[in-house]
Amino acid sequence: MKKLILPFLFFAAMSGWAQNSFPRVIVIGAHPDDCDLDAGGTAALFASMGYAVKFVSVTNGDAGHQTQGGGALAKRRMAEALEAGKRFGVTYDVLDNHDGELLPTLDIRLQVIRKIREWNADVVIAPRPNDYHPDHRYTGVLVQDAAYMVAVPNVAPDTPPLKKNPVFLYSQDFFQRPNPFRPDIAIDITSVYRQKIHAISAHESQVYEWLPWIAGYESEVPKNPADREKWLATRSVVPITPEVRKTLELWYGKEKATLVKKAEAFEICEYGTQPKEEEIRKLFPMLKK
Repeated sequence: MKKLILPFLFFAAMSGWAQNSFPRVIVIGAHPDDCDLDAGGTAALFASMGYAVKFVSVTNGDAGHQTQGGGALAKRRMAEALEAGKRFGVTYDVLDNHDGELLPTLDIRLQVIRKIREWNADVVIAPRPNDYHPDHRYTGVLVQDAAYMVAVPNVAPDTPPLKKNPVFLYSQDFFQRPNPFRPDIAIDITSVYRQKIHAISAHESQVYEWLPWIAGYESEVPKNPADREKWLATRSVVPITPEVRKTLELWYGKEKATLVKKAEAFEICEYGTQPKEEEIRKLFPMLKK
């Protein structure tokens, strides 16, 4: 059975890309700011090139604050997500599942499958199931569980199945156990880093209130709103590791890679289509040597 399935999915994927010069990208995160942090720069680059990009938060974020909560917080975070989406140039969906209570259930798996199908995605980006936060871990599991099922007609039959299996990518993290992140693709986001920070800044309840409070650096947040984005840019720096730098050299060439100041990296999930270099460059045309 496996010998028949994998070639079929690979051929279907190739057929889909050949018919679509602008692949469609969906980024899935646990909370209404996770997609922005994990892949916001890459999404901004895609959007500027005419790609259709969607962010999906699997929970509504109704527990992520020190003083607010419930429906009022969920409503606030929805508004923040929509504003961030405008700043990125992407569509932003927030599913109505409780923050902090996410489990990899069949019902939520079907929600994820439907979102990927509705978007007719060629590329799906999500977290690895290695993380301190159970919502992050289970979002990774949910997307993994959807990776094959998106092409199965009798699963979620109310939404037409994909005729191609997407490329599934993990966003970068720094957790080492049970296995460290492997950067298969690295994107230079230096040119859109300011845009990424401006968009993330729309999540005021998180980047200026909740995260500083829970992590103990609330006193560092500038009182003057005009100074906050500059401060946020210093707080949101993700270091380019030696492994990511090597991957940048692979895709951009050594000379261009030395000029990269900001980057986002992704690992290819083994459950979706396994693209070769030619297909990766077709899906990520910003990878130019």
